Amino acid sequence: LFLSGLSTLLDENRVTELTLLYQLFNKVKGGLPTLLQFWRDYIKSFGGEIVCTPEKDKDMVQDLLDFKDKMDNVAQSCFTRNEGFINAMKEAFETFINKRPNKPAELIAKYVDSKLRAGNKEATEEELERILDKIMIIFRFIHGKDVFEAFYKKDLAKRLLVGKSASVDAEKSMLSKLKHECGAAFTSKLEGMFKDMELSKDIMIQFKQYIQNQSEPSNIELTVNILTMGYWPSYTPMEVHLPPEMVKLQEVFKLFYLGKHSGRKLQWQPTLGHSVLKAEFKEGKKELQVSLFQTLVLLMFNEGEEFSMEEIRTATGIEEGELKRTLQSLACGKARVLNKNPRGKDVEDGDRFNFNNDFKHKLFRIKINQIQMKETVEEQVSTTERVFQDRQYQIDAAVVRIMKMRKTLSHNLLVSELYNQLKFPVKPGDLKKRIESLIDRDYMERDKETPNQYHYVA
Repeated sequence: LFLSGLSTLLDENRVTELTLLYQLFNKVKGGLPTLLQFWRDYIKSFGGEIVCTPEKDKDMVQDLLDFKDKMDNVAQSCFTRNEGFINAMKEAFETFINKRPNKPAELIAKYVDSKLRAGNKEATEEELERILDKIMIIFRFIHGKDVFEAFYKKDLAKRLLVGKSASVDAEKSMLSKLKHECGAAFTSKLEGMFKDMELSKDIMIQFKQYIQNQSEPSNIELTVNILTMGYWPSYTPMEVHLPPEMVKLQEVFKLFYLGKHSGRKLQWQPTLGHSVLKAEFKEGKKELQVSLFQTLVLLMFNEGEEFSMEEIRTATGIEEGELKRTLQSLACGKARVLNKNPRGKDVEDGDRFNFNNDFKHKLFRIKINQIQMKETVEEQVSTTERVFQDRQYQIDAAVVRIMKMRKTLSHNLLVSELYNQLKFPVKPGDLKKRIESLIDRDYMERDKETPNQYHYVA
């Protein structure tokens, strides 16, 4: 009965009554511990609803932030900042947020992305800083922080490569908050991504000088971002047919770069490329800001009036799903620089395309957005699976490290040592599997007399 009464007061944020309630319980022997227990239960139950209701996932993070603000206010205004109540609140938050593993971590990363992405006009630098501080409080409660890192890294890569970051200062501020919270090892790859972007700028200055000294300068301006394999998310390599001028320029860059850094290997990533094309319509000249795939399709219309989807695919080598999205963005979006026959919102196999000479637009430079594939369930799963794969390596490394130092240990001592060292939640069964795997691979062995005892195999 008492819990439902307290719940109503908290639900309706009745500050005056809650203050009186606290004062009353403070006067009664054993009153505060009782109120404390009900307060803790309320937070666990209300918070559990927010986290464990998949239909409300898109609002989860905002709901958590609002709930935390509300509970902070009650603890401050009504419970006289009583340390016991504040600690109980922290403990309750940590309990309910980890009731559902992985999802809160993923959604917090995406929420930060939505705030750091350009186009987020709602926040000034100060407001953004305040939002990030609040996010860090929620982030602190999460056990599997490596899931957050994997999604954060994927979104950060997109922001950096497409130049879509709202503010470099806010990006750096978020990085330093993460570093302060989780240590330098956690942010080293993320910092590496920023370093790559800065180094690329320097390399491009040198490359432009190099190009000017070439006997036949190119009429295309090439900008390259050099990404260190281990820092960035892994991208599926895709082979496409580039025009000879582009290939030639790539070769010039390759010669220049490998001349400076011998022993390195360059792998081009056409999926991440973009360019500015000069186009001429009846209305006059325009510049089109487009992805590399859109570029390859549009350049075909220098050679001919009309092409079928099949002809475009053969000429460009772009994979079918990717090509359909590319054609859709050029012929079915707001800025239709191509006409599609028959008309329609979707691109089908038999469709034909021609150049839209009547294209009109009030701007001189027009950005034609590539239709992004919605992040599929498969992508989400594969990002999470990569994290789990990485966790297995970390468990193996920790076991070997401990055994190498201790030489001989009982199963229970080894497991408790692992719990101390590992930064993510792990089940005893998973540890047992990794230990068995290391025994099979001759990193360690069971004691002949006491099977529960392990020896390190040097």
